[in-house]
Amino acid sequence: RRCGYLFQEHALFPNLRAWENVAYPLRGVPRAERRRRAHELLDRFGLAARADARPRTLSGGERQRVALARALARDPAALLLDEPLSALDVRTRAGATRTLATMLREAGVPAVLVTHDFAEAATLGDRVGVMDGGRIVQEGTAGELAAAPASAFVADLTGAVVLTGRARPEGGVTVVELDGGGTVTSTDAAEGDVAVSVFPWEVALEPPGPHEGSARNRLPARVLTLTTVGNRIRVGLEGPQPLAAEVTRAAVDGLGLAPGAPVTAAFKATATRLVPR
Repeated sequence: RRCGYLFQEHALFPNLRAWENVAYPLRGVPRAERRRRAHELLDRFGLAARADARPRTLSGGERQRVALARALARDPAALLLDEPLSALDVRTRAGATRTLATMLREAGVPAVLVTHDFAEAATLGDRVGVMDGGRIVQEGTAGELAAAPASAFVADLTGAVVLTGRARPEGGVTVVELDGGGTVTSTDAAEGDVAVSVFPWEVALEPPGPHEGSARNRLPARVLTLTTVGNRIRVGLEGPQPLAAEVTRAAVDGLGLAPGAPVTAAFKATATRLVPR
């Protein structure tokens, strides 16, 4: 079968040099041609100088590129990538994701990527299919899935916070009575049991008590955790249901946020999506 396979752990042969790993699928081809083809692929991926290196001396990103070059050695009609970045540490993974995206575009071979990381899928995939319970429940671009998730499972996968409750129409909007207390207003239409999804960066934090503003939804909460995510702070919140917000460092300092601090989580009705539970 003309299908190249990139293993989760890369699975390079430790006793073979980089070029020999790449040439391995070309058994039956004259050695000189195997070597030429392997060096050509390594050069394409910026590894010409590492052709004679053993896998143990390569970085995680270099091993990944050698493994992809090997998968391409037999001119496959398609590529299957099984969580190719999961073995990398967090610091290496971001750069490796961008590198892999570039390599896949340059390879020009249709690729199927298996991953549990939506950000990874959004970076590497032209289209994303979400599988739940052994079947595809939604398919589209990453933007389409994030903007209109088909279920609570898809919403959670895209990084949204998911709240549950019971919806009813009221005055041209939908009011959701949350399980555990509190209400949320949404511009989406729904009735009955629903899940409410909202992205953490749509959630603002305010001091507890009355507040003027355009956000129709305000839920009392207490700070649980503070985690740095890039140049922002992800604030885990305890409220009627678990919630999260992503705010600036200035907001953390200005509000004096710390574990245990009371706050109000505020977000607009237009920022919510109502989906089936």
